[in-house]
Amino acid sequence: VENKELMAKLDEMGVEYKSHSSTLEHDTAETVKQLIQGEKQGAGAGSIPVANVEETKAEPSKVETPRAEVANAQSAPTKQTMTQTLEKPTPSTSSQAAKPRAPTATTDTATAVAVKQPETKPAEPEGKKPLTKEERRALIPADAPRRAPVVTVMGHVDHGKTSLLDFIRKSRVAEREAGGITQHIGAYQVQTSHGPITFFDTPGHEAFTTIRQRGANATDIAVIVVAADDSIMPQTREAIAHAKAAKVPIIVAVNKTDLPQANPDKVKQDLMQLELIPEEYGGDTVVVPLSARTGNGVDHLLEMISLVADLENYRAVTTIAARGVIIESVLDKRAGVLATVLVQEGTLHVADYVVAGESWAKVKAMTDSDGKRVNEAKPSVPVQILGFSEQPVAGETIEAVKSEVAAKALVAERKTLRTDLETEDRNARSKVTLAELFGEQRKDKVINLILRADTQGSLEAIRGIIQKEAAKSEEVDINLMFAEVGAPNESDLLLASTSGATIMTFNVNPT
Repeated sequence: VENKELMAKLDEMGVEYKSHSSTLEHDTAETVKQLIQGEKQGAGAGSIPVANVEETKAEPSKVETPRAEVANAQSAPTKQTMTQTLEKPTPSTSSQAAKPRAPTATTDTATAVAVKQPETKPAEPEGKKPLTKEERRALIPADAPRRAPVVTVMGHVDHGKTSLLDFIRKSRVAEREAGGITQHIGAYQVQTSHGPITFFDTPGHEAFTTIRQRGANATDIAVIVVAADDSIMPQTREAIAHAKAAKVPIIVAVNKTDLPQANPDKVKQDLMQLELIPEEYGGDTVVVPLSARTGNGVDHLLEMISLVADLENYRAVTTIAARGVIIESVLDKRAGVLATVLVQEGTLHVADYVVAGESWAKVKAMTDSDGKRVNEAKPSVPVQILGFSEQPVAGETIEAVKSEVAAKALVAERKTLRTDLETEDRNARSKVTLAELFGEQRKDKVINLILRADTQGSLEAIRGIIQKEAAKSEEVDINLMFAEVGAPNESDLLLASTSGATIMTFNVNPT
């Protein structure tokens, strides 16, 4: 029985699990075996009496909340919030956790939804503030089509990010002529035995966060590459901090396992210090050993990405006006401005009018990641479009509008709004002191901090002071997002600006 089929059977029974590698109670496992064996013999799941299943249920303290009840509370939880909810079962639900559920009417059982809605929903008014990722996922009906997950690969320099992406591209994407248009597209989609996967090819976590800084979250899953002979390095910590701030599932790819000095176990132990607990140690972080040079383990990584995507249940409505994000834009001497767009919802067509930030365009032509001309692009599909008169900024949200008049009006409105906000920002900008951070007048429920110090001793001492101060307050939590020796850099500022964090320094001066 394949993983996907087994997980669907557990969903029907109401038995909760964290991932494909979770451990089941003995009685539960026996019940699943009986159900599957009954179906194989033509008897079906209904041949097992409910009373027999109730007798095999686990102890109340070990039974987790059924997925259906979690889904009713929140139709599309992330993997992290789902895990937190399931680890705290209530007495009223634990007694029913092992009872089988009737199969739902939906075709996919990864996420149960209380009420099905039609796929078509009215488009949002033009110029309205974009919804957050969580708000949009909550609006997506259960019968919306599945879409490919969008994956960003990050990590330390020389740990093999580029080698891994190159191996996947060469083995999974058709060969193209040298110097083709795909060298500038910045994203591409690969076909695997588990379905398509879109890779967001960024130079590093700075570009990943730059897009988030402008209000768009283009990534569903973050793959952190760690060299088995080098373990966790400063840029690895930065990449993990950025991925956590984006609240996306994290998969760790332990690269260079073919080297004689490779030590994957040390990598796993170091990950635990960063609150990433591998599945084999009882956590929920997927860790995949591989070699980008030989290709060993790459297929397993693609399978794990697909499994995480199945658990997250990524869907998107295709019948509304297109909306997406600008990956990058280049000025070609012959063609003009070429903008790479990752469609996130709706369908983008040739001849559509689109607005990105303070730029607008009529789409004259679209090219996919294979270099072929296409007439439309659906969610999770990256395309390069021709039609902008000036370069849009990477990270800007792009949305289709009804006409050229509407496009020009929206651009004018945004320019006016930007001018007003810049004026207000200059007037409101002020420094924050330590006393204000922990004072009673602070209304934040969570304070995000980034800490930089001159030595490791100073760093640990200040970390202890912060934890002590945080313990005094019952209403405010301190989230130390990143703590490292050295002066703050551009990456720290970028992370702070996107997550609303304050940078604290001790005996170091920023450039």
